Amino acid sequence: MPNIGAMLKQEIARVSRREIRSQVEPLRKASAQYRHANALLKQQVATLERQLAQLQKQVRNAPAASESEPLKLRFVAKGLKSHRSRLGLSAADYGRLVGVSAQSIYNWEQGHATPRPEQLGTIASLRRLRKREAQRRIEELAVKEAPKAAKG
Repeated sequence: MPNIGAMLKQEIARVSRREIRSQVEPLRKASAQYRHANALLKQQVATLERQLAQLQKQVRNAPAASESEPLKLRFVAKGLKSHRSRLGLSAADYGRLVGVSAQSIYNWEQGHATPRPEQLGTIASLRRLRKREAQRRIEELAVKEAPKAAKG
């Protein structure tokens, strides 16, 4: 007959292994999930770092536009004339929008003169206007100018 002490020792070892296995198995599964999630995050970081490097190259290779240099605007007399006619404005009304006289507008359209840089900026901003918006702005200017005309 085997030793009862040895049998108890074997049984205790078997039961403890089973208990440990039941406690460790969920931890093992969680650990595997965490490793998988970490691997995905590492891949995403690597992808983002590559994209960042590409964007930095593009920024370095792009021509640097310093703030001290104003945006270079072209002036084409024919373009001014067609834009004014597209808006359906007289030279006087267009001049009011730009802040110059009607004669200046005529001279610019004829090519006898060119606008100053600050006026070019104003003209460029007016290029985005639609007909109704231009009419609304002219009406606003007329309302602002009416009190001045009454005083003078």
